[in-house]
Amino acid sequence: MQIFRHPPESQVRRLLAAAQLPLDDLTPRHLEHFFACGSAQAPLGVGGVELFEADALLRSLAIDEHARGQGCGRALVAALERHAHERGARRVYLLTTTAARFFEGLGYRVIAREEAPARIRATPEYSELCPSSAAFMVKDLG
Repeated sequence: MQIFRHPPESQVRRLLAAAQLPLDDLTPRHLEHFFACGSAQAPLGVGGVELFEADALLRSLAIDEHARGQGCGRALVAALERHAHERGARRVYLLTTTAARFFEGLGYRVIAREEAPARIRATPEYSELCPSSAAFMVKDLG
């Protein structure tokens, strides 16, 4: 599975919209930290991470419904974690309404939302876009 950085914005938006994930707050700065799997012309999945020194927020992991179960999601999460770690992150947080079991299988654990660092709480995903019913999860990168 080919993983690459900087997928085309149109493809990121297409996949996020199909997965019903937030994209209203997506900026060119966010896109600097997006990866994709598959071909550059038609990626099968995308994901991004926001960096806040020792903390990172994994956002917007979206896999085309026809490509699920083929390793794209796992490969993207691994690339995003590596990218965050190389830039100083020690922990990766995320919010999910549908994929808690998937992320648990990758070493993430559910924690109370109140445990979120201030920088994570200040993000639109945490404060506005993701419902309070979303699982809040973390993984220590070591």
